[in-house]
Amino acid sequence: MRVTAMQGKKSPIRTLGDPALRRPAEVVETIDEDIRQICRALVEAMLRAGGAGIAAPQIGISKRIIALDVDGHFHILINPELLASEGETEETTEGCLSVPGVSAPVARKTCATVAGTTLDGERIEIRGEGLLARAIQHEMDHLAGNLFLDHLSPARRRSLLQQYRRHKDDEEE
Repeated sequence: MRVTAMQGKKSPIRTLGDPALRRPAEVVETIDEDIRQICRALVEAMLRAGGAGIAAPQIGISKRIIALDVDGHFHILINPELLASEGETEETTEGCLSVPGVSAPVARKTCATVAGTTLDGERIEIRGEGLLARAIQHEMDHLAGNLFLDHLSPARRRSLLQQYRRHKDDEEE
């Protein structure tokens, strides 16, 4: 995949407050050229932003597609399903491309297994541990219309939202 189409353009990543981030994503019926173009845009946005993963709703497209790029593991999954999240629960600092400038400790399971379809139509399963497990769970949250902020206590969420607003205001100046 070439990463030239977006050079010099504003990021297409939707940020907190955009309704696209809160809607459950729709199932992909057919892997056609439109879906391939969405996948290219998704990967370009992720690479430009330096993310470990991204979901189609983050670029305003309500489709069940995620891309992961963690520790040398690169995957695009269409219609992914979280099969298992297991192991210890670990609280590790997490951020999000759609909530730039803030991060917080989020409790997630240390192992996750996801199944999905590749762009070639092959059904695969990916079992991840550590950061890959966290990225899988994070991106699956996006497909359900959830953000990492939803895993925080109300007080911590309010604090992070204030931090986010300050960060956003600073960027706009």
